[in-house]
Amino acid sequence: MAALAHPVLLEAEPAAATSLYAQPKYAAFVAVADTGEILYSRQADTQRFPASITKVMTLYIVFEQLAAGNIRLDDRVTVSKFAASQRPSKLGLKAGETLTVDQAIRSLATKSANDISVALAEHISGSADAFSRLMTKRAKELGMANSRFVNPNGLPDSRQVTTARDIYILSQATIRDFPQYYGYYAQQQFVFGNQVLPNHNHLLRTMPGVDGIKTGFTNAAGFTLAASAVRDGRRLIAVVLGGPSRVARDSNVESLLSAGFTVLAARNRGSQIQVADLLAEPGDLNDRLLETLVEQGSGEPRARKLTSR
Repeated sequence: MAALAHPVLLEAEPAAATSLYAQPKYAAFVAVADTGEILYSRQADTQRFPASITKVMTLYIVFEQLAAGNIRLDDRVTVSKFAASQRPSKLGLKAGETLTVDQAIRSLATKSANDISVALAEHISGSADAFSRLMTKRAKELGMANSRFVNPNGLPDSRQVTTARDIYILSQATIRDFPQYYGYYAQQQFVFGNQVLPNHNHLLRTMPGVDGIKTGFTNAAGFTLAASAVRDGRRLIAVVLGGPSRVARDSNVESLLSAGFTVLAARNRGSQIQVADLLAEPGDLNDRLLETLVEQGSGEPRARKLTSR
């Protein structure tokens, strides 16, 4: 076969501009962490798929067990055959291998490891199913009225649902109830053996004051993020579900947090403005990341590079 005389650059068709708020999966909620005052809400009580934000509920129960003395950070967690079989994102331990509870927590907060989520669930409750029932029970007790959990990692299941408001409630409870463990969400990376695992939450590196919490992604859920930040002694929590890309989601969460802090600062000067007054309609959000969506229960698909032939 004759070679092409000239390389052909594969280009995507131009994408039409679209508003983030027109995305059918989108929902958002912003509130003050200590008082619960709502600063912004859009589709906040409409059920969505949580993806790996699920792991905030998983870790809430882990922190609860630690605080009660039922488990310790240096306890060994054994990876079962079922845990090892989970789809990526995963740490990749084989059945029978172990790691400490501390290492397991770090792997969830950074790598969003689906295999280790199941291993922790089995360590605490004996099975992932029993742990998931505990997740739903505790969620209801926290006031997460529209949430149900059937697995501890957020891999796709149509029965596993939540809302932006419920994820705010969970994030607020984590910060309030377990300040001694909340710092796990701020770690930039986790070194495990010869692996260096960066945190999927890019805002930890790009937005001053952000110290958590958790990203997520599946095709069904879109790109999700619960983020918390502190500025001038005030803490805000923002939740965005159903973003069309990692870039759009991160940009939107940053805009929501920045607008929230601007509103609080304006109040101190005697001005009354709303978060919605400060938000501009986003432009073209159909970026190339949309070409590479894969169900992984977490994190960040890699953008495909243009190639020559």
